[in-house]
Amino acid sequence: MKNTFAPGLISAAVLACLSHPAAAQTPPVEQLSPIVVTGVTPETPLLFSTNPKLPRLPLPASDGADYLKTIPGFTAIRNGGSNGDPVLRGMFGSRLAILANGSAMPGACPARMDAPTSYISPQSFDELTIIKGPQSVRWGPGASAGTVRFERKPPAFTEPDATLEASLLGGSWGRHAGAADFAAGNASYYTRLTVNRDRAQDYSDGDGERVPSRWKKWNADVSVGLTPDPDTLLELSAGTGDGYARYAGRGMDGTRFKRESLGMRFKKDMDQGLLRNVEAQLYYNYADHVMDNHELRPFKPGGGMSMPMASNVDRLTWGARLSADWTLREKLTLTTGLDLQRSRHRKRSAMGRQDYRDQPWIKDAEFDNLGVFTEARWELADGYRLAGGARLDRAGAKDLRPTLGSGMMNMPNPGAGVRRRETLPSGFLRLEHDLESMPLSLYAGLGHVQRMPDYWELISPQRGPQGSASAFLGVRPEKTTQLDIGAQYKGETLSAWASAYAGHIQDYILFDYPSGGMMGAGAQARNVQARIMGAELGAGVQAGRDWKLGAALAYAWGRNRSDGRPLPQMPPLDLRLNADYTRGAWSAGGVWRLVAAQNRYASGQGNVVGYDFGPTGGFGTVSLYGGYKVNRHLALTAGVDDVFDKTYSEHLNLAGNSGFGYAAATRFNDPGRTVWLKAALSF
Repeated sequence: MKNTFAPGLISAAVLACLSHPAAAQTPPVEQLSPIVVTGVTPETPLLFSTNPKLPRLPLPASDGADYLKTIPGFTAIRNGGSNGDPVLRGMFGSRLAILANGSAMPGACPARMDAPTSYISPQSFDELTIIKGPQSVRWGPGASAGTVRFERKPPAFTEPDATLEASLLGGSWGRHAGAADFAAGNASYYTRLTVNRDRAQDYSDGDGERVPSRWKKWNADVSVGLTPDPDTLLELSAGTGDGYARYAGRGMDGTRFKRESLGMRFKKDMDQGLLRNVEAQLYYNYADHVMDNHELRPFKPGGGMSMPMASNVDRLTWGARLSADWTLREKLTLTTGLDLQRSRHRKRSAMGRQDYRDQPWIKDAEFDNLGVFTEARWELADGYRLAGGARLDRAGAKDLRPTLGSGMMNMPNPGAGVRRRETLPSGFLRLEHDLESMPLSLYAGLGHVQRMPDYWELISPQRGPQGSASAFLGVRPEKTTQLDIGAQYKGETLSAWASAYAGHIQDYILFDYPSGGMMGAGAQARNVQARIMGAELGAGVQAGRDWKLGAALAYAWGRNRSDGRPLPQMPPLDLRLNADYTRGAWSAGGVWRLVAAQNRYASGQGNVVGYDFGPTGGFGTVSLYGGYKVNRHLALTAGVDDVFDKTYSEHLNLAGNSGFGYAAATRFNDPGRTVWLKAALSF
């Protein structure tokens, strides 16, 4: 059976939501906004901001990557049903800074089975903010592609009160999800609890073929805040979570994704004077990840694994941040600060009848970074603004592995005990202009970022550049210089935006895989010279009182100049057309996504998660939804994704694993027709 969740019931619900035959007999209803997001428009030419609590088309997201891939310019490397790895403009990994409440949560898996976004449940956050390109230095090191911030806002109570937001979701392939966000307090204090539980079974593609993709995850976070006056905040927070996932595109599954988080933040606003704001933050994040080849799948020898095995890895990360906002003159503001981060990584494993819990932990790497930054904004005359910033990072890494490789290929590690230190400058300068004759804003910015290679580029590869047996010793920091330009128009009925970029990446870190190699198996990391460019553009039209139409187009291009080949893992041209209908409490809409074929690829080259193994054809999918706001407390929505049950796969996709019967270099397909129903409650 292709759809197991009451398809008749859901279809009826969708049809009911798309019609309103009783409109003539009911009193006028307040005009409300759609309750499902089909498209997003930038707040400014550079800044995207949205509410991640709102469901988006397609099916409401299971994690951070699932949510990001609905925003123009983003894609995700698909692993299975969940826990994909986000990609912005073809850039992957630590080129994209992912922050949750201002803290970094790097995963522990050497092949990024637990990407940072896999620990993020979007519906438990209040705001998602995205800065594309190297156009800010405030949010940590190395963000050459952009910065993504999931934030929870402190509740604002002026008198004793309580609020509750809750939701239930059901859908095809056994999808069941529940979430609750409860806050209570008064003008002096508050407490907030967010919990969610989400799971799904294996899905089927458009041909009805089952794709191994079963997953489950849960999270719980609590915070307590003190607000002795309206300008002061002290907040303590703690959180935990866990889950599992099996992956059609990997030789092992994730049987534990345990998270532990602690945080403290302080904020003080000043009414007047030179110093306007002070913020301080401390955080602790711990990821405990287990992967094996037998618990969530029947064991089959292959891929270099002749017997059942399990691997347990963990990573502890702690950090701090201090920043201050200054008003130097009426139209000149300045933000200064520093941040630091330290992390260590350990592993243990077992084969056959061994229990990994009986094995000793082995620490294999340590990382640290201390950064100082300043960012200014100057309001010039005639609608001009000048923004700029500079950052200096002192990054370090220590290789603690006594040997490289495994089994008969095991050899002494020439980098054992070596500590690398790099001093890395970054900065940007941007000019913005608002036209007086029309509601049009323009910008042009030049940014430069030097990025320390991360754990997956220094420790995961089995080989380094030519002449170096170790990637830790041989891979150089990456240096990106990029020009970003853009425009945004905000009229009464028409809004439009465009952003384009062109960049040169010196010492781009590239992975080479042997023919037929698995992720990480025999991979070589080296530096090449690369060029990138691309654009995103979109428009929205208020077509009458009830209809809003929109479109968004994203294109990314890259070239490996050293090898004279395309840069790998580049997403194809992606067009999204959306329509929303809203009348009173009723709303409906849809997204038509059209993806071009990708014929620019570099076989056997990629990153630590995936590599190119051939061209992909284009495809198109349609998703629809209908919704009804019963009252100000209750909203019902229903949707159908991939309405025409197309069989397709994304270009950024892993090859199906032979343990599930996939032939070599065969992509596994995305889900076929999927129906879902969601109820959201708020008080």
